[in-house]
Amino acid sequence: MPEGDTQDLRDVVRRLEETVSRLEARIERLETVAPAQPPATPTASAPVPGEPVPAPAPEPRDLEAHLGTYWLSRVGIVALIIGFAFLIIYHFGELGVLVRVGAGYLLSAGLAALGLWLSRRHELFGRIVFGGGLALAYFVTYALHFVPAVRVIESEPLALVLLALNVVGIIVIAQRMQSETVAGIALFLGLRTGMLSDITSFTLMSTTMLAGGALFFLVKNRWVFVPLSSLVAVYATHVVWAMRTEAIAPGQPDSERLTLSLSFLVLYYLLFSVALLVHPRELSRRAALSFAMLNWVGMLTLGAVEVGRWGEPHLFTFFVTLALAQGAGAAVARWRGASGAVIQTFLATSILTLALGLPWEYEDTALVGAWTAVGLVAGVAGRVLGAGALQVVGVGVLYVALGATWQVPPSGRELLYAALLVGFTLVERAAVAPMDRLPPPPEGRRRGTFQFFCAAGAGLALLWLVGELMPQDLTTLGWGVAAFGLFALGFAVRERWYRLVGLAVLAVTLGRLLLVDLSGLPPDQRILTFILLGAMLLAVSYVYTRLRGNRS
Repeated sequence: MPEGDTQDLRDVVRRLEETVSRLEARIERLETVAPAQPPATPTASAPVPGEPVPAPAPEPRDLEAHLGTYWLSRVGIVALIIGFAFLIIYHFGELGVLVRVGAGYLLSAGLAALGLWLSRRHELFGRIVFGGGLALAYFVTYALHFVPAVRVIESEPLALVLLALNVVGIIVIAQRMQSETVAGIALFLGLRTGMLSDITSFTLMSTTMLAGGALFFLVKNRWVFVPLSSLVAVYATHVVWAMRTEAIAPGQPDSERLTLSLSFLVLYYLLFSVALLVHPRELSRRAALSFAMLNWVGMLTLGAVEVGRWGEPHLFTFFVTLALAQGAGAAVARWRGASGAVIQTFLATSILTLALGLPWEYEDTALVGAWTAVGLVAGVAGRVLGAGALQVVGVGVLYVALGATWQVPPSGRELLYAALLVGFTLVERAAVAPMDRLPPPPEGRRRGTFQFFCAAGAGLALLWLVGELMPQDLTTLGWGVAAFGLFALGFAVRERWYRLVGLAVLAVTLGRLLLVDLSGLPPDQRILTFILLGAMLLAVSYVYTRLRGNRS
């Protein structure tokens, strides 16, 4: 070794020895300076200096107080404003023109002033009353043209302009007060009271402005209560219209009433969908899912009722159109960076909508085949897109198809059972297929539960398929063949769920063999059943024994 390298190595060793000596001396000093007595255990009354004081445990919510302060105030203001609205509808027509206008706005101003006065001591309660005053002012403006008994303004454009200014006023006041309560109460009651009269195309315009105001607060402030309450108010009110067909465009032809009603539904569906997808990443998961589900349920149920009145042959077109709209919503949600839960909700509801529409176009064998195809495509697509909810919906549709096979003529069942067996197996295999570029499938208990239902569905399909193919006197033997097939499938794909389902089928088969076939079958069939079933049991047991030996 050169002399220079030897000297460098010696220097490094010397520095390391000095460092170790200093560390040993420091440790010795720390060990000799021991505390005279153990530190006192801190108590709740004496917090340790320098440590954060633990927050007191939250007091349990008083249910009675919550009902009395939160819900009674809201229900009370709703009842009060609706009562005032009926007062205006039924009795203000008896007054003069100026008295109608003055009395209506004076009543709303007095209620709003009372709310401001109450808010000095009880802010939340006062704002609820103040929001009711704003809603009553909106209804007075609405009634001055759209309620025939109280009509003062004949010009429809002027009436719409006044309503627009009223909605803008509600938005500006609530925004300056930064009060979600005022906005929610005013807009919700404006929607509710504005629909107490006859429903016309101008009602659509006015309620559209109110819904737009509610969605402004969602986009601007991320307030959820205001647009959610508006969504509920819109669809809940439409339920009343659906039960009272003459409430929409009274005296007009059925086609015009249907067009107007569907226009309501389509417009609100689009409005709330757009509001949800403007800033989906800034909404909480619960709020986004609530918007997506409530909007879909409202459009699905009420739209189906209205289209059904038009004619049942059009229902299939309606369901397919809504399914495509939900699929488009999923694409937009992904483009806007929404959470996976929102995207999966759009996808799952799209498949559900399509599955619900199939019975209006197909029947018997064609219907079961269509459900099987939809379930298979949804299950496999759920894996490709990384959407576990889509896989679950796909398996659910396959189970619906499996149950519907009992309504199919016996001559076409074999092919359907075979298709369902393949469908359940492919969906289960797709759930565990290795795809590095995609999100991993659900792990643990959720994945195991999903695979169990797939395997159980495959087992039922195979069991019923064999039952259709075997003679009736050899039903038990057919069940044994189905169990053997499940064992073979489980060993082939190395999935224990198929083998466990096979064991369950085998247990039922043995029970039937001992309780029914032992005394009920003719001698030749009894001999055939016992020999073949015993041979299959031995074969399966041999495979288990061999596998166990290999593991050892």
